[in-house]
Amino acid sequence: MKSVLLQIDETTVPIRFADNETAMALQKRLPLTMQMKELNGNEKYHYVPFSLPTNPKYVGTVQAGDLMLYGSDCLVLFYESFQTDIQYTRIGWVEPNRLSELLSADTVRVQMSTQQ
Repeated sequence: MKSVLLQIDETTVPIRFADNETAMALQKRLPLTMQMKELNGNEKYHYVPFSLPTNPKYVGTVQAGDLMLYGSDCLVLFYESFQTDIQYTRIGWVEPNRLSELLSADTVRVQMSTQQ
């Protein structure tokens, strides 16, 4: 599996992908540039123009740095940890250090790309 980077403004962090069909399908769609929008003071989301395979599960607690899929086409990056009763398909994880700061604007430009 190739290394994939997540760039938020000028800061780049690696994504550690889950070993599942959803993560593999997303990697095949890279590079991807998104305008992620704020939701609930704990996450950023973006609806992609394609569907990904799903395997939703109740996660109980979402952790800061979790990269999840809601439904089949909504990428969600969490920057705060909290309890939830919503089902998500896990895509991967991003190091949570500074995520709150990096994602503080209402809308943030985020790029996912394969490491060069």
